[in-house]
Amino acid sequence: MTVTELIALLPLMILALGATALLLLARGSVGRSWPLVVGALVALCAALSALLLPPCLMEVGGMYAAGPYARFFIALWSLATAATLISSSAYLTRRQLPSGEYTALLLFAAAGMGLLSSAVSLSGIFLALEAFTLVFYVLIAFNKDCPLGAEAGLKYLVPGGVAAGLLAFGMALLYAASGSLQLPAATAALLSGAPMQSVALAGMALLLAAFAFKLSLAPFHFWTPDVYQGAPAPVTGLLASGSKGAVIAALLTLTATLPAAPAIFEPVLITLALLSMVVGTLCALAQSNVKRMLAYSSVVHMGFVLTGLLCWNHTGRTAALFYLVGYSVITLGIFAVITSFSADKEPQQLSDYRGLARRQPLRALALTVLLLALAGLPPTVGFMGKLAIFSAALSAGYPLLAIIGILVSVVSIYFYLQPVIQMYMPSSSSAEAVEGHAGEYTVIALCLVLTLAFGLFPGPLLELIARLTP
Repeated sequence: MTVTELIALLPLMILALGATALLLLARGSVGRSWPLVVGALVALCAALSALLLPPCLMEVGGMYAAGPYARFFIALWSLATAATLISSSAYLTRRQLPSGEYTALLLFAAAGMGLLSSAVSLSGIFLALEAFTLVFYVLIAFNKDCPLGAEAGLKYLVPGGVAAGLLAFGMALLYAASGSLQLPAATAALLSGAPMQSVALAGMALLLAAFAFKLSLAPFHFWTPDVYQGAPAPVTGLLASGSKGAVIAALLTLTATLPAAPAIFEPVLITLALLSMVVGTLCALAQSNVKRMLAYSSVVHMGFVLTGLLCWNHTGRTAALFYLVGYSVITLGIFAVITSFSADKEPQQLSDYRGLARRQPLRALALTVLLLALAGLPPTVGFMGKLAIFSAALSAGYPLLAIIGILVSVVSIYFYLQPVIQMYMPSSSSAEAVEGHAGEYTVIALCLVLTLAFGLFPGPLLELIARLTP
């Protein structure tokens, strides 16, 4: 690798080298917050370098892009990681967890998510996806004293292994059909008249199944509620936003290389989107555990994003990415609030939220706004994201997806309001309020401001994403 290529990868190098240094210097830092502060500064430096330093190359080694699209997502996941680190200090201290190893793992995850969002080849997708997936195996089960954490780690490991096998086999078939690992050449084998189109179609089917596992699209979603429930709250926030967002970014790059969708996949993708919206909503309605409810709601939201990608045009892809950014901001904010509510244990059941508005009014108000944003109520970014997705679906000739999406959005208001109702009901408990940490307040306030700002003034973000979207 040349010096020029290393400079093009500077933001990712900052994350990887910073993680390595912290792993060596801050091992066993139980009860100390300085590794988290240093890690957040490293992530912020990576984000600033991605946004401010122009890349000297547009592509590195034929595997990863270094252009504006890649830099945008590297900055986004770096900022999400910094927010996660800032909001994790009190959570780790209460549980006596090592902050050095935790910080290093999160920075490695950010580097992997950035690489996946930048991938322009099949080999690049596989290496980047497995890089950050391996990190999340550890982070999900990071709290060894929590029995649900070990179970969640195992339930993420097994589907992850299956998805990796499907991904590798699918890539092998696409390579056999096209003779190339580069995305444009590999996907060209899917077009009508290609010599080995049937082999390429089989490979693409396996790739889509692997992506469906990673995105927890129904019916590949069964691991999601157990993993959300057992993973530490701040880790769950990054898993729900950054991990799935990086997969969406790679999937968008993959689909953008085709001039049109292969007709054979259209009914399959429509079915995946419809199942995700309907099954996720019905399952969320039955939940009394808030983290499991949010897990099923993520299935619904991935169905919305898939609806945007299904439009197979620039408008649909722009809507999907705008929705993804808004969803990531809202989700990080929600799990920052849950993290700040966590004392000796996380508030998971609806009954755990009863009366919290009286003891913690500001955080309860923030959680209320963020949950309503997930439901898609104005004037939040959730409303504007759904409006963009459904408008793109109608314009592309998918009225069924838009109608079902609107109906499940209305129904979802019920389960998003359940924690809100509990928070504002009187409680007979005399439990003391859990004191919030300054870092938690900062992240919650920032996510809340962005949720409202992107909802009231979506134009600048939409224009930026429209320029970046392939």
